Amino acid sequence: MLSPEFFARSVHEVAPELIGATLLVDGVGGRIVEVEAYDQEDPASHGYKGPTPRNASMFGPPGRAYVYRSYGIHWCLNLVCEAEGVASAALIRALEPTHGLDAMRARRGLDDPRLLCGGPGRLCQALGITKELDGRRLDRPPFELREREEPVETIAVPRIGITRAADLPWRYAEVGSRFLSRAAAAPSSPRA
Repeated sequence: MLSPEFFARSVHEVAPELIGATLLVDGVGGRIVEVEAYDQEDPASHGYKGPTPRNASMFGPPGRAYVYRSYGIHWCLNLVCEAEGVASAALIRALEPTHGLDAMRARRGLDDPRLLCGGPGRLCQALGITKELDGRRLDRPPFELREREEPVETIAVPRIGITRAADLPWRYAEVGSRFLSRAAAAPSSPRA
């Protein structure tokens, strides 16, 4: 199990180490294959302008969930990092579904496993994550967060779905995973 101490570090250390870990909510979930890092100095971060009622959990102790609604439609799950009072979190963008596929299929209304958890909104719908889990400890039920069992090849590429600081390579993905929210190709080298 990943403890709060695991998260009591820079999100830029934690985020790539989450790739390959298993995230379950009430026994439903899978292997994390894609995350994005957000820190307090990042203009794309919810914590950039300071605490609000919406982002209060992001400023809380490490090892907690920060759940918010995106565009008034989709719930998104972030794992809080660093230290209390510092807004830093890893957005869980995609899972490879491995546990509770029938529950995920029923919640999402589809069968294709690639579409069950490929994107933060889809993932939260498939796992039954809502605002009620905001601020909850990640090392206690309904969460179960297991460390990865073997090394995973990852790639760091620019984040997606944002307009500010979009060029920062703070999106981490498992190389070759077919469960990503969007392909993560290595940046091309500059031509001479």
